[in-house]
Amino acid sequence: MGVVNVTPDSFSDGGRYLETGAAVAHARKLAEEGADLIDIGAESSRPGAVGVSLEEELSRLMPVLEALRDLTVPISVDTVKPEVMRAAIDAGAAMVNDISALHSPGALETVAAADVGVCLMHMQGEPRTMQREPRYGDVVAEVKAFLAGRVAQAEARGVARERIVIDPGFGFGKSVEHNFELLRNLERLAEVGVPVMAGWSHKSTLGAITGRPAGERVAASIAAALLAVQHGARILRVHDVAATRDALAVLAATDRGEQ
Repeated sequence: MGVVNVTPDSFSDGGRYLETGAAVAHARKLAEEGADLIDIGAESSRPGAVGVSLEEELSRLMPVLEALRDLTVPISVDTVKPEVMRAAIDAGAAMVNDISALHSPGALETVAAADVGVCLMHMQGEPRTMQREPRYGDVVAEVKAFLAGRVAQAEARGVARERIVIDPGFGFGKSVEHNFELLRNLERLAEVGVPVMAGWSHKSTLGAITGRPAGERVAASIAAALLAVQHGARILRVHDVAATRDALAVLAATDRGEQ
């Protein structure tokens, strides 16, 4: 999953793709590099981020979606607002990626009524405050229970299991230690019975480990991506599609050799 942030304040590339033409060109570039899915977001969810209005989010997002109607790979829309979900689905989006796991009033119903995929993510708190002092008794058990519960609720409302992906929400209300505990135990999350998505790309936990700023975390991001796959992730949400695909090709060749 290649990331396109149509925002002025995303942690990794805020402002680079805020203009419609830049966002469209970047989405096409990621598709050419081999992305299987393009995830477009028009509201930053970085730690400390302040929400934007419905009107602002739509004004950023919809021109990009309209310009990408001919894209050869499916588009996911990263949003928590059911109104944005509906507009994006009407414009051809094939997936909703919701950091709040469809908790907004009307969100679950919106996805249930449409023939689209959905990613349900775990987040402790909300973006503005989530990293202040995240606490868990057992982070793996608690995240797994939350995601299993949201999958069950979605199924009960008519969302077929085959349409659902889960995301432990690395960096969303988690400390460095929490993130690595989840990474080591992704197989336990896969026991929920739906594909697991991992989003480590350029995140602050990697900065804490390497001492590098967001723009210099490609190598660390790829290392985390490979570990995530080895521990059970089936979708990687990344900024660096070509480099990640190269690394995955090496991993796949190694696996073939073992078999």
